Amino acid sequence: MSYILVFFAISMLILLHEMGHFIAAKCVGIPVARFSIGFGRRLWGFKHNNTEYRLSLIPCGGYVLLDVEDEQAYFALPLRKRLVFSLGGPAANVLGAVLCLSLINVTHSGVSLNSVVVEPLRGTWELATHICAAIPALFSRPDQLSGIVGIVAAGGEHVGMNMYRLLHLCVLLNVNLAILNLLPMPPLDGGKIVMGVIEKMCAPLRRLELPLTIAGWVALIGLMLYATALDVSRIAESAMV
Repeated sequence: MSYILVFFAISMLILLHEMGHFIAAKCVGIPVARFSIGFGRRLWGFKHNNTEYRLSLIPCGGYVLLDVEDEQAYFALPLRKRLVFSLGGPAANVLGAVLCLSLINVTHSGVSLNSVVVEPLRGTWELATHICAAIPALFSRPDQLSGIVGIVAAGGEHVGMNMYRLLHLCVLLNVNLAILNLLPMPPLDGGKIVMGVIEKMCAPLRRLELPLTIAGWVALIGLMLYATALDVSRIAESAMV
């Protein structure tokens, strides 16, 4: 049951990330064709203000589909709007981490400005700096990588049915999700921001967006497969002990 709980929490954090993109798009006037909870076949939904809201078959995260004809139409959007849209997801995860820390602090020490705002902000900042400092180590020790399988396995074992531990895990995952998405690598949010700024400085470099995005997807998929293989290997080894 604890593993299902952790998987559900991860799905909610991914959905929170996409909701951040959705709210950012609406705030700056970027048309949104669809906001989906989950992936795959449509189970239920409705349309409001030219946006389809749907519940999909696979209950894992969600996605935002912008109402733009093609890549050229997206690049025709003002850079400010594209930057806000890209930052919306990471910002939502940072806010999620702050809110989780606020809940933990309020439970332990009651409601105060320090417990609700100051300490959560400080804790989120400190965690973010630790994660940023640890990122270079992944290149020297790739065997330490872990994917969704490893996170669910380790998280389920650590959390159990303890809500405080689950909240702490959500803080960690929220900050990780925000920082990793801000890495300057297409198709991540950080890569989109960097390419948007470069395109503004030198428009002809826009042609690099597509090949770099394809290369980024290939690298990310390869990294996820590698991390999943490591996770399965670790689980198999622990089961044999």
